[in-house]
Amino acid sequence: MTQTMTRIALASRPEGKPGPENFRLETLPLPTPGPGEFLARVVWLSLDPYMRGRMSAAKSYAKPVEVGATMEGGAVAQVITSNTPAFAPGDYVVGNFGWASHAVSTGEGVQKIDPDAAPLSTALGVLGMPGLTAWVGLNDIAGAKSGETIVVSAATGAVGSLVGQLARAKGMRTIGIAGGADKCAYATAELGYDVCLDHHAADTRTLSQQIAEAAPTGVDVYFENTGGKPLEAVLPRMNTHGRIALCGMIAWYSGIEGAPPAPAVWGAILRQRLRVQGFIIFDHFNRAPAFRAEVAPLVKSGAIRYRETVAEGLAQAPAAFLSLLEGGNFGKQLVRIAPARA
Repeated sequence: MTQTMTRIALASRPEGKPGPENFRLETLPLPTPGPGEFLARVVWLSLDPYMRGRMSAAKSYAKPVEVGATMEGGAVAQVITSNTPAFAPGDYVVGNFGWASHAVSTGEGVQKIDPDAAPLSTALGVLGMPGLTAWVGLNDIAGAKSGETIVVSAATGAVGSLVGQLARAKGMRTIGIAGGADKCAYATAELGYDVCLDHHAADTRTLSQQIAEAAPTGVDVYFENTGGKPLEAVLPRMNTHGRIALCGMIAWYSGIEGAPPAPAVWGAILRQRLRVQGFIIFDHFNRAPAFRAEVAPLVKSGAIRYRETVAEGLAQAPAAFLSLLEGGNFGKQLVRIAPARA
């Protein structure tokens, strides 16, 4: 067994958009697990937009990553050695192991996963935190119903792609917003969106006008993943008593340039009597069993489709993350750290 490990540390806090200089690849001695702990090798690393917030010292719902510390992130790993009866060598687990090749854990917040039930990577995507986010946001937060119209920003991302499919299964009219013709083609042909609007395309109509044409009876539910241009476009098209599930604001994570004026936002919320609810999925982990009971069989049968963008090797994590923040991923962004079997 190797005697060293690698990790990506936060080298400095970004001002505005982050860059490669904010990350540092380090080699360290392999840690030794203490009593009640286990050592695991990381197989898959998840990259997610929320990590941009962890790089900042600004007040948020979770503590920031300290400068010099390992970047935070969920991962699938395999136990190597264990000093706890709860986890045995060879077990595959999912937990917050960070941007690293190896990690020591007490097992808090860690779950075992069956490598034969579904591909290991799905524990970080369609059957993991993004999938649960989509399911909770659509059902518990937005209260989506058959016959309604929903607009989903970042429609082909890890969260949006499942939102659209679950909404379609409910009998909703589904309108996606994505960046690029290839993503929009995938949204309609593979994910089953009724319409997908490309916010990068040149068009004589504004995005808001395109939404109005795609949703002639108005928009009942907006699943917000981005902020920015899609939010500004959809607000005037919301029906009275419409609902907005506020999941993410990736367009503004490095600043709020281009944000619609606050009076316009609040005015739309008031006039249309909208219900806007932000939610953090960490508050809803109790819903995971119900989510998996519904969605896991659909993934296994192929009724739910998913797509992954994979970067190879821990050293590629910073570049893959920076690309994610600019919409460069297609589906769930992952980093393959090591082979599934040692």
